[in-house]
Amino acid sequence: MTNINNEEKRQKPLFFASLKNFQLSIIYTCTILTLCTLYAVQPIQPLFEQEFSLSRFEAVIFTTVIMLPLGFAPIFYGYILETLSSKRFVKNAVLLLGFLELLFAMSNSYPLLLGLRALQGLIIPAILTSLMSYIAFITPKDKVQQAMGYYIGATIFGGFIGRLLSGTLSDLFGWRIFFVLLGISLIVMFWLLGYVSEEVKVDFVKPKFSQVMRVLQQKVFLNIYLMMFTVFFVFQAILNFIPFQLQTLSGEMSHGKVGLMYAGYIIGFVISIRILPIIRFWGGEAKTIMAGLFIYLVGIQVFYANSYIVMFLGMFVFCAGFFIIHATSSGFISKMAHENRAISNGLYLSFYYAGGTFGTFAPGVFFQYLGWQTFLIVLTLLAFSTIIFARQIQNFTKNSQHL
Repeated sequence: MTNINNEEKRQKPLFFASLKNFQLSIIYTCTILTLCTLYAVQPIQPLFEQEFSLSRFEAVIFTTVIMLPLGFAPIFYGYILETLSSKRFVKNAVLLLGFLELLFAMSNSYPLLLGLRALQGLIIPAILTSLMSYIAFITPKDKVQQAMGYYIGATIFGGFIGRLLSGTLSDLFGWRIFFVLLGISLIVMFWLLGYVSEEVKVDFVKPKFSQVMRVLQQKVFLNIYLMMFTVFFVFQAILNFIPFQLQTLSGEMSHGKVGLMYAGYIIGFVISIRILPIIRFWGGEAKTIMAGLFIYLVGIQVFYANSYIVMFLGMFVFCAGFFIIHATSSGFISKMAHENRAISNGLYLSFYYAGGTFGTFAPGVFFQYLGWQTFLIVLTLLAFSTIIFARQIQNFTKNSQHL
């Protein structure tokens, strides 16, 4: 009897560990599919421009409308979703996202396609926040950091694979097939999410105006927010308009080749899980941010080349600089925010995504009327201006060390 009990005790932890790993794999897969939804249209926007006889502005808005809610979601969703069952909500949200993808694949009207993308944008932030909460809930405390690192990796992988597959499948079967497959996959996820733990408390931020102002009045936070607004503005500008430049370089450029251009994005996963050694190497967060900005600026210059191979390699440099800045800054905010940490992080995401949203369309004026070279000059100047914010962050860290 004792031997049987001991055997049961040994098997129980193994069972629970395997169950948690199974649940985490479901969550990571759902994260990848959600990020596929967010970015899949980006490399094939020139295709929409041709098929629906759109202006370039109308074509790039496909990315803008889905990103727009990400700018305010971290701040306001807490008030909207606090009364809902977390498991039922995330399951139904994923199911709805799947059906919206199928409708998108079947639509022939530009206003309808745009409206469907906007609805997807309202759903995606809540799904991602819920999935993050589930990870924290079902993972042991000593492994939460590692699990969140894999979550970040899943978002990066999803962003790349969505772009790559949408471009490749558009070449082979037309643009609609990818969105049909994505919609079916999300509907399957609705069923699989039934195996995830029953309920968790979803950590949506519910700030008061006075708390938001208190955070913004801290100069170091404000400088980080403004820096990330500008950095992500430039980042999304290049990612959103590079498909059009590649089509200009070669009218026979395949959409799969355009999707492959985003391969440099994958370097973000390596940087995200190795950011602490990188910070130690550069001697602190402020110096790491400055180093990241230098790499970022160098990466932008590579895009002046009228060569696919050179631009492809430059994307790795550009993305490396961006993810060094992003991973360091987001961690630095959490580290410094002893009070109102959730609000500080929520504001970081709001400034970050707001910058990215504007970046998807605003610089298009320069590209449309003055060309790619002028477009890059403007973005270089904007990126260079963030050194002002980085210097302020550096001064803050120096003063903190003297106190």
